[in-house]
Amino acid sequence: MSIYKKLLTIQQKVNGLGKDKKGNNYEYVTGSKVLSEIKPLMNELGLILKQEVISIDNDRMDYKTGIGTQYEKPKSEILSKVMMKFTWIDCETGDKDENLFGANGQNDWEKGLGSALTYAERYFLLKFFHIATDEDDIDNDSRKKAEPVAPTPVKKVEPTPSKLPEAIKEMESTLTLEECVAVWNGWNKQFKGKELEQFTKTKDKQKLKFK
Repeated sequence: MSIYKKLLTIQQKVNGLGKDKKGNNYEYVTGSKVLSEIKPLMNELGLILKQEVISIDNDRMDYKTGIGTQYEKPKSEILSKVMMKFTWIDCETGDKDENLFGANGQNDWEKGLGSALTYAERYFLLKFFHIATDEDDIDNDSRKKAEPVAPTPVKKVEPTPSKLPEAIKEMESTLTLEECVAVWNGWNKQFKGKELEQFTKTKDKQKLKFK
């Protein structure tokens, strides 16, 4: 069996991945879940995936968290941009398939590179085998919408404190685009009007860090 037929076999057997990580009002698929599905098939077919870092660019990112709230404060992190080469190797024949793939990761000073490498591996595998992730794309208009809930008459009560500061703080603490997406999906339906506008601006600003 050629290396490409082996890779096709993996693609045919990985039909979908269930979300295995839970946060505040959201769920998402982790890198461990992706590897747990693909690695056994790689072992069975005699394939290994060699990873090489071609280049690394580090930029200091200075910004404020909790803007407009009592939690506002300055913060600095490292944005690491990596270009990698992923090479599939058939251990039986020695055949190879080389692929270049770039990724970003932003985190505390000593963690930015690790975030970028982890992100690159996870998303290379997802994209190489065409494992759909469109439902979690912030800008995808075709992602699933929650079923509307009919309003229920309630007694007039005192307004509760806004959860916007908590949502903004969580959004600004995300480390990857996937986490940014998950936080957005978990919070955005809880706000309306100016609060939704402010949360949307925070999401768009955070999303720029992962471009």
